[in-house]
Amino acid sequence: MDPFEDTLRRLREAFNAGRTRPAEFRAAQLRALGRFLQDNRQLLQDALAQDLHKSAFDSDISELILCENEVDLALRNLQAWMKDEPAATNLLTKLDSAFIRKEPFGLVLIIAPWNYPLNLTLVPLVGALAAGNCVVLKPSEISKAAEKVLAEVLPRYLDQSSPNLGRIINQKQFQRLRALLRCGRVAIGGQSDESQRYIAPTVLVDVQETEPVMQEEIFGPILPIMSVRSLDEAIDFINRREKPLALYAFSNSSQVVNQMLERTSSGNFGGNEGFVYMTLPSLPLGGVGNSGMGRYHGKFSFDTFSHHRACLLSHMGLEQLNEIRYPPYSAWTQRIVRWALGSRSCTLL
Repeated sequence: MDPFEDTLRRLREAFNAGRTRPAEFRAAQLRALGRFLQDNRQLLQDALAQDLHKSAFDSDISELILCENEVDLALRNLQAWMKDEPAATNLLTKLDSAFIRKEPFGLVLIIAPWNYPLNLTLVPLVGALAAGNCVVLKPSEISKAAEKVLAEVLPRYLDQSSPNLGRIINQKQFQRLRALLRCGRVAIGGQSDESQRYIAPTVLVDVQETEPVMQEEIFGPILPIMSVRSLDEAIDFINRREKPLALYAFSNSSQVVNQMLERTSSGNFGGNEGFVYMTLPSLPLGGVGNSGMGRYHGKFSFDTFSHHRACLLSHMGLEQLNEIRYPPYSAWTQRIVRWALGSRSCTLL
């Protein structure tokens, strides 16, 4: 039997048996993930230094602390997130109970990129585990040191029905990025070292909209600059293209920033600020349209990996009072039903 098919079968069996649904199991998995981060901090910092030349401080503020905060937030709020959410009723259903139940999807797949190999692997994992799912994890094969830690160490902490870490071999990222340096003209940087897979922070100017660097996600230290004559032209340029995952507006004028916010659409928006919003689990991270589907961070991760099941329960002992709902309808009952369903009738929780 294919080992992947066998793994998927075992994960589905574990979920169908209800193993991951109890709050106690979810909390235990989250606490184990927290221990993994604490026990292996130095190992993870070393891996990020090897893959991306990140300092220990940079690793902490852009990856490890953010992951730890997500675990802590989920543990503090797990019971509240799992509770049924009451929904408003109308006069026709005022004796019934309407609510939304958060159900795990079952078996979910998380594929991570290499630019934040821990953050973008473990933050969605927190939400998936908190929501009661079994998880197949696919860390980036490009950030090999981080992948090795996740593949060899993380499974020792989590229940083996949850993680399975696969690999895809791909060595083309450095060559792809170096090829982008041929776009426009290098104003700053441009140096590269293939033996270290290093490309210096680079600014490209005189870039054309049709060039490759403007047609794909860069995922590297390359900043292309295009000149426009006005704010309107900049907004038109953004709106002609697919909606970006993030949009940042920098200006001394608050009116300019507000115009960018109001007249464009993007997954996330930063006004005179970079990606610091990623440190806030109170804000969702996610794309729109071609830049992605769904959102995560904090409770948003829980909701993304949960099926929000609409529920309405009626009590059989009150069935006689519900007869107004059923045909045949007299003129009087038609008037009552129309009024009860109308938006101007009162709603009760």
